Amino acid sequence: MPINRRDVVKAVALGGAALASDAAAAASVPEGAKIVHHVFFWLKRPGSSEDREQLVAGLRALAKIPVIRNLQIGVPASTEQRDVVDSSFDVSELMVFDNVVDQKVYQDHPLHQDFVAKCSPLWRKVIVYDMLTV
Repeated sequence: MPINRRDVVKAVALGGAALASDAAAAASVPEGAKIVHHVFFWLKRPGSSEDREQLVAGLRALAKIPVIRNLQIGVPASTEQRDVVDSSFDVSELMVFDNVVDQKVYQDHPLHQDFVAKCSPLWRKVIVYDMLTV
């Protein structure tokens, strides 16, 4: 299929618009902003301390990934029960990254991929909240 001039002009215009959009998005990120990655896990066997310990051990191993600035692992706290508090999860992890690029490095890192392969049979549900600090 031959390439015509209009197609080339459209592609250049779209590429320029995408670059401008990326530059605008980068400019709107506050200086020193971090990426907070908060993950909640619900176990297939919620009462199993063995499964919970195995998941926690898997999460602790992720601390070896160099781009992680902070890693916290926890279980539901026995705080006051209120309508806005969801303590139905079994295990949670909270990570901090310097930027979106580092968060992507983490996602693709072999240790993270190994964690998912080994530990995903333990959970029935996962919810992720990624946040940019302001």
